[in-house]
Amino acid sequence: MRFLPASDRALLVELDDLTQTMALYRQCLAEPMAGVQALVPAARTLLVQYQPWVLSAAALRQHALAQRAQTAWRALDKAQRSGGRVVDIPVHYTGEDLPDVAEILGISVQEVVARHTGQPYDAAFAGFAPGFVYLSGGANFQVPRRATPRTQVPAGSVALGGGFSAVYPKASPGGWQLLGVTELAMWDLARAEPALIQPGFQVQFVDAARSTTQVLMPRHPAAVAMAEVETVDGEAVQLQSKIALALSMPSQAAIEFKSVGLQTLFQDRGRHGMEGLGVSASGALDQAAMRQANRMVGNPVHTPVLENLLGQLCMRAHGACTVAIAGADVALHLQTAAGSVQPIPCGQAVALNDGDGLTLGAVKAGMRCYVAVRGGWGVEPVLGSCATDTLAQVGPAALQPGQRVPVGQMVSAAALQAVSEQHEPLPGLPRAGDTVTLDVVLGPRTDWFSAQGVATLTGQTWVVTPQSNRIGIRLQGAQPLARSVHGELPSEGTVLGAIQVPISGQPVLFLADHPLTGGYPVIAALASYHLDLAAQIPVGCQIQFKVVADFDSQHSSDADAANVLPS
Repeated sequence: MRFLPASDRALLVELDDLTQTMALYRQCLAEPMAGVQALVPAARTLLVQYQPWVLSAAALRQHALAQRAQTAWRALDKAQRSGGRVVDIPVHYTGEDLPDVAEILGISVQEVVARHTGQPYDAAFAGFAPGFVYLSGGANFQVPRRATPRTQVPAGSVALGGGFSAVYPKASPGGWQLLGVTELAMWDLARAEPALIQPGFQVQFVDAARSTTQVLMPRHPAAVAMAEVETVDGEAVQLQSKIALALSMPSQAAIEFKSVGLQTLFQDRGRHGMEGLGVSASGALDQAAMRQANRMVGNPVHTPVLENLLGQLCMRAHGACTVAIAGADVALHLQTAAGSVQPIPCGQAVALNDGDGLTLGAVKAGMRCYVAVRGGWGVEPVLGSCATDTLAQVGPAALQPGQRVPVGQMVSAAALQAVSEQHEPLPGLPRAGDTVTLDVVLGPRTDWFSAQGVATLTGQTWVVTPQSNRIGIRLQGAQPLARSVHGELPSEGTVLGAIQVPISGQPVLFLADHPLTGGYPVIAALASYHLDLAAQIPVGCQIQFKVVADFDSQHSSDADAANVLPS
């Protein structure tokens, strides 16, 4: 067992195989650790995200994880874990890669199908996308991924990759070998349990050409969702319940959006606690700006806001309401119902009367504006959060021109005072052409790169390309990052701020909508205090990476684990 730094708030535990990984994961779930925020199991690693002010990396390695590993190994020695709920998946074995898979394995197509349906698979861990679950065991095929990934794999495609099988829950790019297709939906938010397959289940593939199978989901408690209790400044706030109650009141105000700019999404602190279903947190990219906007109108700091990209947002009030804008530097203009237009300074709440309009101009510095309304936006949470995940396509739909959004009527004692207070804009917002220095922690896969490659990471600047979005900032450098290991990396968990390096050598800095797991090596991760700044870096800026102190997690600790390895 090896401990690798994954960021200043995460460790990657590397184990021998999937069996050990899942045993440690189950033990960590059975014995929750104070300060641990998320666990992401993968093929032979367990990503542990933690709060360093509650639990140090040293304590996490030497005590919390080591003790749970000892218990997990003893459980493995005693008995094999029994399988969970069985889900039958009827498959039409007509996949494009079926003949190639048969050739790779040295057997006939008929034998591939017979073996794939002959034994149940174990649902090991989720990742890549909601509803995408890595299935182990079964036929125990070992099939390499395609040399060139497809740009589009149809939803329901049943595939093989490495030692795993899986079903693509939606149309997406993919490099696995396609065996066939199923008509069952792997992910459906209309179900009490959106994920048809969950870690711990067993999956029995059935040849649809030979038998008719009806799959009925038994009654089962709903999947674990993020708790609706938010803790703000020591006070527990039933946030979503308060908004729902406020929205049910009579004479409810609303705001109509005449134009929405390039992209305007609902966001909040994120959808935490859903990693076991393959759902990442998402949430506002600039969390500090979200909190500031909410404070200006007297809301709890995690109340849902609008995240607007590059301004050009135009709204009109239907009823009296109070709004505030934080984040990017943008010109604001108030148009009263009588027709007069006046500029509004940034950094303060704006009271709108019925018929008043507020327009955000083009962004002058930064990238993203955050719009809060006193009382909260009337939007329904999805899986416990109002965050919109653009990769997973989970959450409220993007705002559309002409859309009216109701406004809640929550009132707090601080709200009236907050309206009169002016807040300074957040400092250091970059403009196109600027060079921005971002601190990074090396790891977990720095050893996959040559010494020259590691030096190149910090030795040259990287240009932010137009292909950047909420999933990640795509960078372009004069010299690509050279790798020393050219093999295939088994999928493993990735963190917000991870710097993943694909085959091209041009890195991608992951933002909030990044995939939960990835198959390219991560050379470093952004220091957590620079995540908000990264969200505001415009296209055309240059980024200079700087390696900082190790936060007590920079070095792997084989010695710490020596006494917990199975004999």
